[in-house]
Amino acid sequence: MRALVISGGGSKGAFAGGVAQFLIENQGRQYDMLLGTSTGSLLVSHLALKNIPKIYKIFTNVRQNDIFSVSPFVQRKRGNREYVSIDFMNSLWQFIKMKRTFGESKALKRNIRKQFTRAEFEELRALGKDVVVTVSNLSKNRVEYKSIKECSYEEFCEWIWISCNYIPFMSLAKVNGYEYADGGLGCVVPIREAIKRGATEVDAIVLESETMEQQKVLGKNPFSLMISLFGHLLDQVERNDIVIGKLAAKNKDVKLNLFYTPTRLTENSLIFSKRLMVKWWQEGFDYAKEKYAKSPSNELKE
Repeated sequence: MRALVISGGGSKGAFAGGVAQFLIENQGRQYDMLLGTSTGSLLVSHLALKNIPKIYKIFTNVRQNDIFSVSPFVQRKRGNREYVSIDFMNSLWQFIKMKRTFGESKALKRNIRKQFTRAEFEELRALGKDVVVTVSNLSKNRVEYKSIKECSYEEFCEWIWISCNYIPFMSLAKVNGYEYADGGLGCVVPIREAIKRGATEVDAIVLESETMEQQKVLGKNPFSLMISLFGHLLDQVERNDIVIGKLAAKNKDVKLNLFYTPTRLTENSLIFSKRLMVKWWQEGFDYAKEKYAKSPSNELKE
């Protein structure tokens, strides 16, 4: 049983789309199971249907207002560099309304249901593939995995949305009395879960460079420093997930193929730029193609 795993990474999901396109279209990979966290959860349903042109169009045209109904950020450009700064008015308004997050992501929730239709959900269920998204149950302090096989259409769209909710910058969701948020707060790369579900070969796309040794630029105010701090913590979770995944693969004799970004793509994955995301998608495709060409006997290795 072959599985595709895609990590969290915000706008960097465009790179994962390029890698997956090469594996599915050029190498004919057939996946029985697809697991995603955060941005990965947005990709896996469309990839399971092999609807790559549609997900390419979605990912390379996404804008801030497609994600945020109340954005805590203002996107700015200085020369060729794109960055975000704080939207003080929106953040202040959230405090006045006694909200617990700096922003709201209800626009993303609407877009998920618009882009992933009920007909596509039923088609995917009929194919029998296991599509799984990762969420963090903050009330119970644990990670949960939600399979398309166990959900209605409305429930599955809700879990995809929740998997992407990077708090405290996006919405905090409540389901059955429990509070949920981004799956990456507990598991960024769900390799071990794929193996637990019976995968015998796993292609895992990690939206970070392998060494992670680049010097980071820390924020110049408490808000941007918080973004840097969260990024640091998620990097540590990601490293842990990969180490645990490698050990699980070794113990179960599972073939594990890891695809990292060759360089650090961005300091802030909450920047959604068409120019950058088109570029990253192509870089992902080219990276996978080069990695495959260099492998002995044209087999991908860990």
